[in-house]
Amino acid sequence: MTPDFPVPPVSISVLLPALIVLVTGALVLLLDLLPPHDSKAHLGGVALLGIVVAMLAIIARWVAGTEERAFRDMILLDRYALFFDVIIGYAAALIVMLSMDYLGRTGGESGEYYALVLFATAGMMLMASAGDLIVVFLSLELMSLSLYVLAGLFKTRLTSGEASMKYFLLGAFASSFLLYGIALIYGAAGSTNLDRIAASAAARNGDPLILVGLALLLVGFGFKISSVPFHMWVPDVYEGAPTSITALIATGSKAAAFAALIRVLVVALRGVQPDWTALLWGLAALTMTVGNVVALAQTNLKRMLAYSSIAHAGYMLMGLVAGGVPGAGAVLFYLLAYTFTTVGAFGVIGLCARAGEEAVEVGDYAGLARRHPWLAATLALFLLSLIGIPPLAGFVAKFYLFGSAVRAGYIWLTVLAVLNSAIAAYYYLRVIVYMYMREAEGEGVAVAPSLAGGLALAIAVVGIVLLGIIPAPFADLAQAAVAPLLR
Repeated sequence: MTPDFPVPPVSISVLLPALIVLVTGALVLLLDLLPPHDSKAHLGGVALLGIVVAMLAIIARWVAGTEERAFRDMILLDRYALFFDVIIGYAAALIVMLSMDYLGRTGGESGEYYALVLFATAGMMLMASAGDLIVVFLSLELMSLSLYVLAGLFKTRLTSGEASMKYFLLGAFASSFLLYGIALIYGAAGSTNLDRIAASAAARNGDPLILVGLALLLVGFGFKISSVPFHMWVPDVYEGAPTSITALIATGSKAAAFAALIRVLVVALRGVQPDWTALLWGLAALTMTVGNVVALAQTNLKRMLAYSSIAHAGYMLMGLVAGGVPGAGAVLFYLLAYTFTTVGAFGVIGLCARAGEEAVEVGDYAGLARRHPWLAATLALFLLSLIGIPPLAGFVAKFYLFGSAVRAGYIWLTVLAVLNSAIAAYYYLRVIVYMYMREAEGEGVAVAPSLAGGLALAIAVVGIVLLGIIPAPFADLAQAAVAPLLR
């Protein structure tokens, strides 16, 4: 007699956004085998179309308002996951648009580039939907392995190879911490499912095995969100990787890591919240301070934005410290605003070149406003948004974030964040001063014409202005997305 084995129901629809992106990635690889072989720009169009279709599916699921769970609650397609899918989808779409002409100019044009970008995007979306620590780890590795290869796309450049190797070695090291933390939590709770871990953590309050597992998880997540002291890879990788991939690492990768971190903390480890709140308080203070102070000394624009991204991770950790729907919702809104702003800033860098090389030194941008006023104004807008100048998105995002920390009683942490924002204004404004008040020495910056890149920058500008002038609907959507997690 044949024994009956319980077969879990399989629901493909819960994987629909990530599945569309994965299938598009496979299609890009197949099309890469077909002519024309001298240009890969059409593959960028296919990749962009796949991301747009996935975004339409995400919006349709949001409008329908149905939450779906599958694979024994390992994958969750709720509004929280859908909100992060929108952020990740926007980042991926803008980066594909910026890449179309950028790759041809820099000699990095290849079909596998777009496929790897899509595979990384699918991993990010799966991280946002993970309801189980095993899925968190698997999706993290799908994202990371793709980004390790993409960081070393320029095979003839020493800095690109160095970026890829450092990213891979340190990433593997951080993944081992994350996996060990998952093992300890599984040993304490008897499950890797987030809801079951929450029940066990509440029943075994103060279990040292869970606390040690939490600490190791924070090491793994700290690497991905680039918090201090797990940030040492960031400046070298941002500098050596292709500028378009730097933008993806700074936005999509960070958003996916925060999506998984928030879900793990507020769902699985809510029972030990006092412990992780104290840890995150210290991480937030250290991260924002180190990031901003070290950025002051940078003359390379990509390294400066790398330390800036570290500081912004510190600001976002404030929202987790504040806790509740206002704090977590402020982090979601901040990530949305930060994505448009950062992709735009790196997009401008990708369009600029000097003496046949990318213009990455701050001094390269001297006199840019006189020769290319529209591009200088665009970069100035992105930098002002990163500072937090009204009425741009960065101001509103910081207002919500700092306000949630004040309401939660973290006055000193907020004071430190405001002081750090004042420090950050110096190195952002220095670039604007060079563009508008300095004259170029020798050959000035040349701007490569790019229809797709220009359209991507226009979308990013509209995004930061719209989020700054009409923030309430988007902030409400962010809070509605995170509220079910905190019931």
